[in-house]
Amino acid sequence: MRASTLLQNIRVVLVNTSHPGNIGGVARAMKNMGLSRLVLVEPRQFPSEEAVARASGATDILDSAQVVSCLEEALAGCSLAFGTSARERRIPWPLIDPRECGVAAVQKADEGAEVALVFGREHAGLTNEELQRCHFHVHIPSDPAFSSLNLAAAVQVLTYEVRMAALAGENAPVAPRQDAIEEGDQPVTADEMESFYGHLEKSLVEIGFLDPASPRHLMTRLRRLYGRSEVTRLEMNILRGILTETLKAARGEHHKRGKTDV
Repeated sequence: MRASTLLQNIRVVLVNTSHPGNIGGVARAMKNMGLSRLVLVEPRQFPSEEAVARASGATDILDSAQVVSCLEEALAGCSLAFGTSARERRIPWPLIDPRECGVAAVQKADEGAEVALVFGREHAGLTNEELQRCHFHVHIPSDPAFSSLNLAAAVQVLTYEVRMAALAGENAPVAPRQDAIEEGDQPVTADEMESFYGHLEKSLVEIGFLDPASPRHLMTRLRRLYGRSEVTRLEMNILRGILTETLKAARGEHHKRGKTDV
C-alpha cells in the first residue's frame, strides 16, 4: 500500500484543546506530513478564525475535521491507539518513543486497520482514564531541562515519524501476498474493547471479585493486560461467552452444556 493511501487510515485526535490557534497549527503540521483526518474532542472554540489563520493553507483539514463529545467516540473503529504524555503514571502503561510509534502505526494501517494518535490538553495532557483507552503511551524524549512542547510541535514530531515509516515501507521489497485475513482473525476495535471492559467489570462485581467501593486499580491493570494482546474478533467472542456463562453459573441458572466451537 502506498504511503498516501495508508496514511488515510491514521487519524489525529485532540482532546479538549483550549486555544483554537493550536488546532490550526496542528492542521498545518498534519498537512506537511500527508495526514488529513483530524478529530476534535470537545474543543473550547471551534470553528475559529484564529485556527484558520494558523493553519496557513491547511484549511481543508479544518473543514473536514470531526467534532465529537468524548474520546470513546473519537476512537470508534480504531484497532490501535497511541496516547501522548510527558508525565509518568502511577501504573505505568506500555511505553514507546515516537519512532517506534511511527513504525507500529504504519504497520497496522498497512493492514487496513484504523489508527489514532491522541494528544491531550495543552496545560494538563491526557487524564489517566484517557491514556488507559490507548494501547501505548508515547513519550517524546525532549530535554528534561525544558521538556514542554507546543501541541502542534508534538503532533509534528509524531506525524513526521509516521511519514518516514510509510516512505520506508514504499521502498521495502514487496513481501509475498498472504491470504486475506478472515473476519474472525481481525483485531477488535477500541469501541468493541470498551464494550468488553464494561461487560467484564459488571461480571466481576456480580461474582464478588471486584468491590466497587474499593476497586484498587483492578480494572486499570486488566486494561493493561488485555491491551498488550491483539485480541481478535473470534477471541473476543470467546471471552464474552465465558463472562456470560460465568454469570449464569453464579446466578444458578441451569442450561444445557454444549460443545464450544473454537
